[in-house]
Amino acid sequence: MENIQGKHFSITDPKGVNTVIYQVNKTKKEYLDRYPKYTVERLESSAEIVGDLNKKTFYVEDPRKDGNLMLILSFASDKVVINSGILIGNEVRITKRPNQFSFNTLYSEETEYKEFNYTPNFKRAISIIDPETTEEVQPRLYFDENTNEVKGKCKLKPYKSYFAFEIREKNKEE
Repeated sequence: MENIQGKHFSITDPKGVNTVIYQVNKTKKEYLDRYPKYTVERLESSAEIVGDLNKKTFYVEDPRKDGNLMLILSFASDKVVINSGILIGNEVRITKRPNQFSFNTLYSEETEYKEFNYTPNFKRAISIIDPETTEEVQPRLYFDENTNEVKGKCKLKPYKSYFAFEIREKNKEE
């Protein structure tokens, strides 16, 4: 991580918890017709074991004067704790009341992998995470000549939970 310039901060995960942090970026007005209003970028991190705890240091390459909004996901064996925070100057402020989300299986198939269509919609950025590894599930993109569109497929294991999220503004009608 010596190549990253900017700010860094550390958190400590208890045993059995793995935290990942995404920076939330707002799309510039001139690109809103082609891209979603918000995108996420996973922060680079390094880790060291301190006793039974895992100390992680996260790096923000481009700290903004008005602050960097962050989505903090802490994965445990059967749940994820969802928090938000902001990096302003040399201070990280995190919400006091996180949300907790328990995993459920959405569907089950009898094959080893289930492929599902994931057509990238550049107006709607959805991230899918394997909670065991905390790695993102990347779609395999291909060009469908029949519809003249770029489409994608993700391979998901049956009987396994995945965590999917997207960043949106709450509608005023809700």
